[in-house]
Amino acid sequence: MYAVIENGGKQYRVELGAELELDQLVAEPGARIDIGRVLLVADGDSALIGTPVVEGAKVTAEVVRPTRGDKLIVFKYKPKARRRVKHGHRQDLTVVRVADIEWAGRSAAQEADAAASEAKRAQADAAKSAEAKAKADAALADKLAYAEKPSADKPTADKPAAEAKPAAKSAASSAAKKPAAAKPAAAPKTARNTTKKEE
Repeated sequence: MYAVIENGGKQYRVELGAELELDQLVAEPGARIDIGRVLLVADGDSALIGTPVVEGAKVTAEVVRPTRGDKLIVFKYKPKARRRVKHGHRQDLTVVRVADIEWAGRSAAQEADAAASEAKRAQADAAKSAEAKAKADAALADKLAYAEKPSADKPTADKPAAEAKPAAKSAASSAAKKPAAAKPAAAPKTARNTTKKEE
């Protein structure tokens, strides 16, 4: 739901929670005020245009803080008269936050609170169901792991009792049967070249 309001000769399109700068208001921060005249109220595809204002519509805002606008330079100049005047101006403003839009017995703030609580409840339900599903999956995984785990002493249907011995014994017996590696033979000594002395 949104509305178009008029304040200080200017029109603003406002929604719930929107912040806007209005001309200076005499109000303390945190105070609630009714801002402007409501020219239009719309919700989805339906809209009501005022003639000139919408009857029964009200926009409530909360004063956030006072502020000032951007600096404007005003420069006056007359040629050949040695007249130059320069002024600066910053408009005093008030920042407000839209707290509620009321129209035809409906309140945008109440609808937003109801939607937020519904979303929170749905999120809590989803988290609870996800936790329950995780617990069920963990229990099923443990059950399947226990069912598939073969007993060390008890022979299974796939292998007979003779083959159910641990693999460590077979590895030890194969190591005992395997002959030790023969050492490499020593390299033969090379014969020295001997020359006979001539007589």
